Amino acid sequence: MQPAKTFGPDPACSDAACPDPAWEVEAVLAWHDDDAKAAIRSLLDDCRHLRRQLALAESVMSRGMARGWTPRYERDAL
Repeated sequence: MQPAKTFGPDPACSDAACPDPAWEVEAVLAWHDDDAKAAIRSLLDDCRHLRRQLALAESVMSRGMARGWTPRYERDAL
């Protein structure tokens, strides 16, 4: 287990819900000691885990609870 690393928000970003994308990239790389392949591997593992969680939630969630909403596994094109 790695020791916790702390990163502060970018002082130039006033909206906490929308952090600076460049800062996020630097934070991910710093967490992985600037190993880009390890960072990509970790992010892909996170994506895979979240897709499994979404599939699990979809399988136990009733249509009425979501009022017709169904999850999408692919995000919209940029």
